[in-house]
Amino acid sequence: MLKTTLLHPEILRICAQAGHHAKILIADGNYPARTKKGPGAELVNLQLMPGVPTVAQVLKAILSVVPADHINTMGIPADDSYANAGEPPVWKDFARIALEAQVTSVITPISKWDFYKEVESPDHILTVQTADMALWANLLITVGCRTS
Repeated sequence: MLKTTLLHPEILRICAQAGHHAKILIADGNYPARTKKGPGAELVNLQLMPGVPTVAQVLKAILSVVPADHINTMGIPADDSYANAGEPPVWKDFARIALEAQVTSVITPISKWDFYKEVESPDHILTVQTADMALWANLLITVGCRTS
């Protein structure tokens, strides 16, 4: 048994191969993971049952093994019915987890269509599809450098 928080062998392998600027997408259950990904990205489906696991749980596990330069959420378009509801509650959970993992950058939204473009880049190496039912719970992590 490994001592690390993250135990999933495929995700560990891909994270170990990630270099600076590699992108890891943690997708909610509604994200079109099969069609919106980078040309060489691997897809790991973790959907056990509705709501299990959550993006927040996977974020905590991934940040236990990789440094993060940036974390981006999928921004809500102004014409979306959810746009007037304010920041999705789950974003506060993401910020707390990032802070606990000593990520120094602020989690920043990228507009929905630009988010898809970022994910479709050659730097995208991994999508972890969760069964999270929270709205607007997609995260894109840009891997940083190990400095110690």
